[in-house]
Amino acid sequence: SSAVSSHTVASVIVAVVEGRGLARGEVGMASIDLKNPEVILSQFADNTTYAKVITKLKILTPLEIIMSNTACDAGNTTKLFSLITEHFKNVTFTTVQRKYFNETKGLEYIEQLCASEFSTIFMEVQSKYYCLAAAAALLKYVEFIQNSVYAPKSLKVRFQGSEKTAMIDSSSAQNLELVINNRDSRNGHTLFGVLNYTKTPGGSRRLRSNILEPLVDAETINTRLDCVQELLQDEELFFGLQSVISKFLDTEQLLSVLVQIPKQDTVKTAESKITNLIYLKHTLELVEPLKAALSSCNTPLLKAYYNSLEDTRFGIILEKITTVINDDTRYAKGCLSMRTQKCYAVKPNVNEFLDIARRTYTEIVDDIAGMITQLAEKYNLPMKTSFSSARGFFIQMNADCATLPNGQLPSEFTKITKMKNTYSFTSADLIKMNERCQESLREIYHMTYLVVCKLLNEIYEHIHCLYKLSDIVSMLDMLLSFAHACTLSDYVRPEFTDTLAIKQGWHPILEKIAVEKPVSNNTYLTGGNNFVIITGPNMSGKSTYLKQIALCQIMAQIGSYVPAEYCSFRIAEQIFTRIGMDDDIETNASTFMKEMKEITYIIQNANDKSLIIIDELGRGTSAEEGIGICYAACEYLLNLKAFTLFATHFLELCHIDALYPNVENHHFEVQHVRSSAGNKEKIAYTYTLSRGYTEEKNYGLKAAEVSSLPSSVILDAKEITNRIAKQILHRQKSTSEMMKQRAVYHLAMRLVQTARNSRLDPDSLRIYLKGLKKKYEASCPAPGQNGEQQ
Repeated sequence: SSAVSSHTVASVIVAVVEGRGLARGEVGMASIDLKNPEVILSQFADNTTYAKVITKLKILTPLEIIMSNTACDAGNTTKLFSLITEHFKNVTFTTVQRKYFNETKGLEYIEQLCASEFSTIFMEVQSKYYCLAAAAALLKYVEFIQNSVYAPKSLKVRFQGSEKTAMIDSSSAQNLELVINNRDSRNGHTLFGVLNYTKTPGGSRRLRSNILEPLVDAETINTRLDCVQELLQDEELFFGLQSVISKFLDTEQLLSVLVQIPKQDTVKTAESKITNLIYLKHTLELVEPLKAALSSCNTPLLKAYYNSLEDTRFGIILEKITTVINDDTRYAKGCLSMRTQKCYAVKPNVNEFLDIARRTYTEIVDDIAGMITQLAEKYNLPMKTSFSSARGFFIQMNADCATLPNGQLPSEFTKITKMKNTYSFTSADLIKMNERCQESLREIYHMTYLVVCKLLNEIYEHIHCLYKLSDIVSMLDMLLSFAHACTLSDYVRPEFTDTLAIKQGWHPILEKIAVEKPVSNNTYLTGGNNFVIITGPNMSGKSTYLKQIALCQIMAQIGSYVPAEYCSFRIAEQIFTRIGMDDDIETNASTFMKEMKEITYIIQNANDKSLIIIDELGRGTSAEEGIGICYAACEYLLNLKAFTLFATHFLELCHIDALYPNVENHHFEVQHVRSSAGNKEKIAYTYTLSRGYTEEKNYGLKAAEVSSLPSSVILDAKEITNRIAKQILHRQKSTSEMMKQRAVYHLAMRLVQTARNSRLDPDSLRIYLKGLKKKYEASCPAPGQNGEQQ
């Protein structure tokens, strides 16, 4: 397989095993990407919904999942097995006997294969029996299907707990269109599409996994942001790095082919090893230019990368390669030129048999060219030599049918194909020559392969530096991509505090689709008001606004700049969304069940550090039940410190703020425009968020008027609505006592926040506090109560 293949095709194999009996829910996973020789082990306890397992698997997008045969016996399949098969319908499932899931064997495998620099892994996994068992089954299986073994001490093995990254469940990733567009999966209008200006396959893989699993450590995020800032400020650095990075091939794929030792030597394995050595030389020759591009940088992370590239092993490997391989051998496009590169890769006088075989090969190629020239003279036709990997050498000719004697080619030519005016054909002699040519090539490849294998055996001990290199390249590629995305629109660097504040933020994907820039809006949530209810007519922009906040949060947590004028975020450990799928005809029968499943999942898993986005809840049932469910769910989430944004059409819900001071109501404004005829009024959407809940009444009826419902139906509907409205008018109003409590709460929250985060000097602080006092007095209802303050 070539090292420059497409990187979107699934190539990860995962083994999953679950504890039995009391240990049920303890899950071990091991995965390896066939294009990247890194074994990732993880083990964690999961609840009965197995959300973590499913999310992790969705992120890996496996080609194949291996489980033990005991998990899927016909009579009693485990819940995990049935859940995985339900979620991954088009992934191959392989069951292997339980005996292969053997933890001692797994530890042996890791000791044998793990590169010495990653050996700290033993400390981490020694007692993690399930992931070791999964590793044993995985490696055994991969070696079996690849028909090759991994070279000893050549793999990178790492243990990945589930705590270093934020958790975004698969349905949220789908709702937010993080990596796949919901309407058309080939379409690039996704968050990945907006940020993806990467130049290497490794960079784009890294970007994808970062978007699906953002960081939760502010320090790491800020070091990334510092890099992006430097790249934006220093154009020379940006373009210098970009031009070097774009020359790298798929380093990870290259590594994975290098560390596999085939069990049988065939011409194909020989050829691919030689190709890969040439790619390796090409890659190592880029280390110096990459160092040069980084030499003037200032940020700690870029400096650290520069220092990693100082590693002497790059030089050692390159030196070993150049003692055997010609200096001018390099990666070339086109199959014939690459074939020539492979033939002449090894220097002369390294292996005399090789030199003889090469001479033979050159003679045959010259003979072929000579033979074709003779034929061209003999028949007086403009023939020339051509080459394709499928046919070998053949003859091509541009000629009009009329110029040929009798309109046909001479009879000694066979396998004739014609495209427009170009004839391609061959002759019996040429076919024989081609066979001789192939034979001498096989000789050359075989000899070269022996030299290459010897060389590779000397290189294996230094191979670890290549893991570092591929890591550096993919990371730089991603950071360059962030900087590139910033230059195309006005993004701003995010800050991390305990407040979610976005000033004039907009939706990054919408910006790419829309002709003009989308309307921007503010967002403000703190520990004191961590629950926002958003109302407004259909199509006024609620869903877009909610998605935009989640997307901005994710962008900030992967180290990218954010589409806003200013923004500060509280780091979210989990991001949940429940977004209406009302336009889904196939699942419509179970819309309500789906809603209930999603909200149950959120309630079971949310914690104080979550960001929760709920767009419509309780739509699939009667209004009273819907409101009841909404109210109960809100009350539950209100007791968490999570930041929640809740969009709804149930205006009854807005009155929850009378009971809970940490609730804020916002709505999207619309304006009513009378048409020039003066008889109808239209709704003009402003897409602007304002405080309070929507004043709009019966906007469903207005939407119905615009559609082509018969007017008699609409008139009836209006009358019925008015009657019901009159009955419901006995609504709760908040008492003055409640308003006072609310005012005290808000004042206290503001004071706490000022004490925590204020950077004001004493005078400004005094003015701010006076302002707060005035605001408090204004919001306290009845006069005569002012004596009680301060």
